[in-house]
Amino acid sequence: MNIQLIDEFVLDWKLSGKAAASVNAYAKDLTEFFAQTPKPCLTSTKSWLNQTPFISRRRKKAQAIRAFSAWAAEHAITGFEWWRQVPIAKEKQLPQTTATKDDYVQAIKRTKNARDKAIIETLWSTGLRRSELCALLAEDIDFLAGFVLVRTSKTGKPRIVPLSPAAKRAIRTHLHGRKTNSVFGITPNGVRLLLQRLNAPSAHAWRRGWAVHALRNGVSETSVRAAAGWSSGAMVARYTRALSGELAVEEFQRSWNCH
Repeated sequence: MNIQLIDEFVLDWKLSGKAAASVNAYAKDLTEFFAQTPKPCLTSTKSWLNQTPFISRRRKKAQAIRAFSAWAAEHAITGFEWWRQVPIAKEKQLPQTTATKDDYVQAIKRTKNARDKAIIETLWSTGLRRSELCALLAEDIDFLAGFVLVRTSKTGKPRIVPLSPAAKRAIRTHLHGRKTNSVFGITPNGVRLLLQRLNAPSAHAWRRGWAVHALRNGVSETSVRAAAGWSSGAMVARYTRALSGELAVEEFQRSWNCH
């Protein structure tokens, strides 16, 4: 019975447009939970969570139970009324590396060929994830309008991401005379190794740097969210939390210069 409920929960989650990757991970944890706790209650749920030594995994498992139980309550499915009392482990937020304009300039200087330069320009211009960068096809790039189409993102939905003039030039140069449909012809691991060779930050650090750089230069949070594929402002806040004071100073200075 619980397995059927998990399947229905997953379908409803995906049909509502929420991130498929999240609910698939939840389903895996929920399957394990119900296998070990067929008739769960608050005490048995806490005991099950306590078997996981790592805070990050314990947090994810608790989130899965709460998400499922909240869905059950919405559908008048009884037996999970205690879900709000399931503790969510607090995970210490460590400072995250964020690529800067200087990182971008230095990485461009270290590139040895047109492809590597185009990859750096694309990361700095779009903030694409490694998987999204590697999946780009030539037909996904609109050079005239200045954007790339990300066909499948983490949320499972396509999105459009603006492409800077510098990135357009670099990609055009890289693609000149090439017949393959894949823009970069590289794997996610290949991107990781390339960035290591260039002594450059990770792809995710470039994504954070892209968001911060855009906000610093007056791009609205709404536009950053749309281009990044984020459904809420939570990720923007997370990426820019450490630099929020600096961003505030710059925004006030711009406002003063307008008068």
